[in-house]
Amino acid sequence: MNPGLVWAVLATGIGATLIIDLWAVLLKRTFGIMPTNWAIVGRWFAGIPLGRFKLRTDSCEYPIRFELQLGWIADYAVGIGYALVYMTIMNLASTPVSLATAMAFGLVTVLAPWLVLMPGLGKGWFAATAPRPALTRLLNLVVHLMFGAGLYVTWRIYAIVGI
Repeated sequence: MNPGLVWAVLATGIGATLIIDLWAVLLKRTFGIMPTNWAIVGRWFAGIPLGRFKLRTDSCEYPIRFELQLGWIADYAVGIGYALVYMTIMNLASTPVSLATAMAFGLVTVLAPWLVLMPGLGKGWFAATAPRPALTRLLNLVVHLMFGAGLYVTWRIYAIVGI
């Protein structure tokens, strides 16, 4: 892979993820909406290699060492992975990166939390058993659309600034 493309994927994935993490801070400060509990996500990720694909409940699983750090690493690794997939698709299709395609891609990525993460955290398919399923789904949709917009914005910034 072209080293320039590697840097572009890293910068774009990290930038888009940073945008949605800052959005989560804004939601908490403005509306009191709690952000993702990255410690629980880290705990879930740590269980996957051990064959535990679902937490029993947030309170029944014992904390593990460095779960918060693992959760944050997972957050950014997934963002970088999504950037790699998006940019590969755009490259294979010989299509330029655009706001519309990036947001459409972001919208498609919402299926991952609905079909993998939420069930893994014990919140059911499409967050059906979350305390406020409709709000959870809406927030998931918005954050993944913002992630798509973040892909576009950080790609444009990278294209101008470079490394």
